[in-house]
Amino acid sequence: MAPGDELTGRSGSPTQGPRGDQSSRGLPPPGVQPFADAQPPNPGLDPVAGRRHGLPQGFFARLHEKIELGLFAPSPIAPLVYFRIIFGAIALWEVTLHFKYGWIQAYYVVPEFFFTYVGLPWIQPWSGNLMYVHFLALGILAVFIILGLWYRVSTTLFFVGFTYVFLIDQANYLNHFYLFAWVSFLLILTPAHRSASLDVMRRPELRAATVPAWHRWLLCAIVGIPYFFGGVAKINGDWLRGEPARIWMTEWTHFPVVGSFFAQPWAPYVFSYSGILFDLFVVPLLIWRRTRVLAVLMVIAFNLANANLFSIGLFPWFMLLATPIFFDPRRLEPILRFERLFGDPVPTKAALETPDRHKPVVMALLAVFAAFHILMPLRHHLYPGDVKWTEEGMYFSWHMLVRAKAGRLAIVATDSVSGESWVIDQRRYLTRRQQTKMVRSPNMIVLFAHYLGEELREEGHQNVEIHAVAELSLNGRPLQRMIDPTIDLTQVNRSVLHKPWILHLETPLPGR
Repeated sequence: MAPGDELTGRSGSPTQGPRGDQSSRGLPPPGVQPFADAQPPNPGLDPVAGRRHGLPQGFFARLHEKIELGLFAPSPIAPLVYFRIIFGAIALWEVTLHFKYGWIQAYYVVPEFFFTYVGLPWIQPWSGNLMYVHFLALGILAVFIILGLWYRVSTTLFFVGFTYVFLIDQANYLNHFYLFAWVSFLLILTPAHRSASLDVMRRPELRAATVPAWHRWLLCAIVGIPYFFGGVAKINGDWLRGEPARIWMTEWTHFPVVGSFFAQPWAPYVFSYSGILFDLFVVPLLIWRRTRVLAVLMVIAFNLANANLFSIGLFPWFMLLATPIFFDPRRLEPILRFERLFGDPVPTKAALETPDRHKPVVMALLAVFAAFHILMPLRHHLYPGDVKWTEEGMYFSWHMLVRAKAGRLAIVATDSVSGESWVIDQRRYLTRRQQTKMVRSPNMIVLFAHYLGEELREEGHQNVEIHAVAELSLNGRPLQRMIDPTIDLTQVNRSVLHKPWILHLETPLPGR
């Protein structure tokens, strides 16, 4: 440093450097950080930058630290074991019902045509009786999941096998099938076999008393998502006006005790608004200890009502039985002592931890998971029109029981050269269930039109066009045409883009 040069400290006051002081030895004066330790500007750490937008000093750093601690803190494994067992039991129940009621034959063997998903036309059912073998294998895998036997292989095979069945035919779409597919995938990642399992009996070194908390939070998320976005889907004009609850309640007046309630003119509003509030807030109420008892009573009442009023399969029973996953695992652990059944006393010091080098990857994947499950249910806002009418963005969005949609559909084939037209007998090609589901779905109608066009061309009708005359009622509205009848549907491309040939919903709800 030349004579007369000055080194300015952080306070802004000049600091002289006479011989023998710190500056003359190449050391910074008090309050000045060495250049080797200097850090680049960081809004989360810098005391000045961190105050931007009114955020306190170190806000982002502390938030990141709290999230990391919450995700990777040790958590008792008992809730995961419980969840594994109840999921396996519900899955086994579902498979049993398919055999009992002949659904395998009706849904996967009898039909000649299947409404495949966009990009997945190659997913077709096994030929002959192999679908029975497939469901038998799913049942065996469900038992293995309950027992925790060859757990990673069992959950992986169950996920692949169940998702395959789910994707065969849109006519068989159910929200709880979509949920089961996701849960079975997440169980692959969840070490729910490290206690109270046959795997631990075979390999005692797998035993663990605790696991990183993110495993439980992931299962909490997949159970809570249907509740929350089911509530979001209900925030629409029809639901807030008491539709379609008013339509449903006309069919429930025969119930003992509660039947008189359903006959009241104000009942649809109570049903609708309480449904929104329950769906939106039940998960926070379950997590918060002070409101947990009330929330559990609400969950019991809500799911028992759904099970008795609607035909929605095992969905309410799974949601009801999965509720303890939201409870404090430390309070739940003394109750859920499944290891006694397996002769597996869990050592208190055995803990499964996430290595530090894996933590950023885990957090990034959890962020991707969260983004997907937030954006997918909201994607229908990218399309014009009412999703309940157009069905664009309806699947995988938790739009559960938000519409009453019915009407009539005629499929008309026309020879473009001779001008001859005739109405197609849909019973020749589709099962009754497929016909019923196709009526309300423009996408399924297009799929059938493409298939029908190919069939008729093979029969010698080379210049055939397929048109649809679809008249539907949505939530009590008068019938309105849903599809432009002048469009040759065989020329419409299958895609996830907006379908301009779907007519806008114009008829208002009847006055009340």
